[in-house]
This record gives sequence, structure tokens and C-alpha cells, in this order.
Amino acid sequence: MVLTPNRSADSYSTGNEFSSFSQEDVEEEMKKLRLELKHTMDMYNNACKEALSAKQKGHDLLQAMELQRWKVEEQKRLFEAQMAEEAAVALVENERAKRRAAMDAAHAENRIAELESQKRNSKTLDPLPRADVRYRKYTIEDIEIATDYFAEHRKIGEGGYGPVYKCHLDHTAVAVKVLRPDAAQGRSQFQQEVEVLSCIRHPNMVLLLGACPEYGCLVYEYMANGSLEDRLFRRGNTPAIPWQHRFRIACEIATGLLFLHRMKPEPLVHRDLKPGNILLDRNYVSKIGDVGLARLVPPSVADSVTQYRITSTAGTFCYIDPEYQQTGMLGVKSDIYSLGVLLLQIITAKPPMGLTHLVSRAIEQGTFAEVLDPAEPNWPVEAALRLAEKALKCIELRRKDRPDLEKVVLPELQRLSALAEDSMANGTLRCSSHSSPINSQASLQVSL
Repeated sequence: MVLTPNRSADSYSTGNEFSSFSQEDVEEEMKKLRLELKHTMDMYNNACKEALSAKQKGHDLLQAMELQRWKVEEQKRLFEAQMAEEAAVALVENERAKRRAAMDAAHAENRIAELESQKRNSKTLDPLPRADVRYRKYTIEDIEIATDYFAEHRKIGEGGYGPVYKCHLDHTAVAVKVLRPDAAQGRSQFQQEVEVLSCIRHPNMVLLLGACPEYGCLVYEYMANGSLEDRLFRRGNTPAIPWQHRFRIACEIATGLLFLHRMKPEPLVHRDLKPGNILLDRNYVSKIGDVGLARLVPPSVADSVTQYRITSTAGTFCYIDPEYQQTGMLGVKSDIYSLGVLLLQIITAKPPMGLTHLVSRAIEQGTFAEVLDPAEPNWPVEAALRLAEKALKCIELRRKDRPDLEKVVLPELQRLSALAEDSMANGTLRCSSHSSPINSQASLQVSL
């Protein structure tokens, strides 16, 4: 019996094995494909991230480069603007210098023209009214030569009366005050000053050496340290006045003022007492100047009750006696008011406006030491307080309430001056007070 192979069974078995092998392979292959796909996706995501990062870095770099370029351009614009501004300032300063030079030249030409006009019309000027006035008379040629024809570099001051020049006459340093043709009441003030100063001599009154009456020129002794006002406010960066000098100066001013008030046969009221009209020599000795507004009054005016009516008031704001300003009643105590303001300025070095109230309030609040001039660090506060209290008495609004100069004010100032002398004798005065006279023309604001 021949056995026939069972093909169907073998085929089924083989097909089943093949089918089983193929499914495993497919699953394995699918698994591999999934891994490859994941790996590919990861690589793709990383590539995208790197691309985005590179793009952001490129953007940041471009922004940084743009910012740097903007900064450079901004600095360039600022530099160009600064250079343009400096050029404009230089141009303005140059124009100002040219304008000042032109004004100085025009001023000199005008002054020469005025002098020439005065020369031509000198016969029309009125002579001084008093024939008995004696003084050294200078010709206009003498003064022109001495002042280099009123050169600007000789000028040391300017006031309401006119300019002041420093020069030498008769081998002596002098200050020449020149009347401006347009000065209000200038001629009458000139005559008044010549009449008063030519007949008085006092160590605390400025010395008149001579005059040129035809052209309104007054020749004074030269005061090397200028005016008390300039030194108190330290114009020209000058050193502070030591307290010892200030106490002595206060006493000297009161002494000179009393001399005017006791003149015979008629008392003389200054009417314009202020720091600008107090001059200091090389040793800080003070002298009263500018008596062009002074008035001779009847002897009875020396009495504090009796007053003399005058039609028009004169003086400087903040220093004028309020009662005299309101009523026109003039007396020797009109000067006491001005002296009080001046004394407060000596110890405080402050402007006169509101000074009375400032010092009064400081005394009431116990802060008086704070209003003293801080440029002087060694104030004897108690002594300065006595001076301030006496000054405030002088500034009473009613004339009858002000103290007597000779009997009340001057004795206290003399005691303070003696205190200052004792201090200097003990060697406590600062060395700076012995410095040489002020040399800067800008600081020599001589208010003669």
C-alpha cells in the first residue's frame, strides 16, 4: 500500500508557521519604525528649537548693534550741539567785549567833549558864594594830566555826584571827584562840600586838599581801604574787618558826628550818614565823607526838642529819619537814626532793609549771636549785644525817644573801643587785619 503524503496538512502547517513569523516580524518592524519616528521627531523638535534660538540670538544681536549705533549717533549730536553752543557763547562774549570797548571809548570821547564845552563856557559858571572860603585851587589842566585825561584805569568809584579817580597831585596820592554836568543839584552840593570841608579839620572827617571850582572837581586825601560798605561786604574778596577795628570805627564815627553837631556858631546835620560815606585809610581809621547834603541849622536845633523845618528831604532810603521824612523837621537827632542803622551793619555786615526787625527778634529769642557777621569768628557776644541794644535805641521812630549822642551813645562806644584796644594790646588781633591796603581797583569803591 503506497502512502500518499498529506499535502493539505503540510501546507496548513507551513502556512501557519509563515503566518506566525510574519506577524512577529511586522510587530518588530513596527516597533523599530516607531522608535525611528520618535527619534526623528525628537531630532526635528531639537532642530526647530535650535533654529528658533539662533533666530532669537540673531535678533538680539541686531538690536544690540542698532542700540550701539543709536548711542554713537546721539553722542555725536550732543558733541555737535555742545560745540555749537560754545561757539555761540564765544561769539556773544566777543560781541560784548567789542561793545564794552566801544562804550568805554564813547564815554572817554563824551567826557573830553564835556570838558571842552565847560572850558568854552567856563565864564558862565557861578563862583562860590562865600569869598572867605580858602582852599588850594587846581587848574583843570593839572587834574587832566594827573588823571591821564580821566582815563578809565584811573577810575576807582562812581556815585550820584559823579566818578572818582585816583591820581597824584603835588607828589601826594589823592582822590578826585568830578561833578557830572547832569548831576541833580550837583553844583549846590559841590559848593556846600567845599564850604564845609575847607573850614573844618578833624581826624575823623575826610580831608579836602583842594578843588577846581570852574569844572566841579574836588580833591581829597586818598583813603587806601575804600569805603566801610565795601569792606563790610568784602567786595573784591577782601578780608573781614576784625571786631576790634569795628568797635573802634563805631566810636570814631560817633566822634566825628558829634564834632559836626557841635560846630559853632551853627550845628551841622550830615543828612546822609551810611557805610558808603565812611572811608577807611590804610590803618582802617575811619573818616566821614560826602557832606554835600549837610545842612547848617540854627543853634537851638542842638536841643532835642527844637527842630528846623526844611522844604525838601534828602538822604538815602533805609537811613533817613522817618520823622524828618514825613514832616520835614530836621534836627541833630536825624543823624542819630542813621547812626543806629550804621552801627547794626558794622556788627552784622547785612543790608539795611529789615535789619532792625531782624536784630530785635534775635535778641528776644536769645539767638543774637547768629546775626553777627560770621566772617569774624571771635566776637565778644556780650559786648556786641550792648552795641546792638544802643543802636536799637538810636532807631526809635520818634526823635525824642532817641538817646543823646554825647551823653549816652558815645560813652558806651568809647568803652567798647577801649575793650578793643585792650584786646589788641594782648595780641589777640588776627594777623589778617594787618594786611596791606586793598590794591584791587574793583574793590576801591570810594564813595566820596
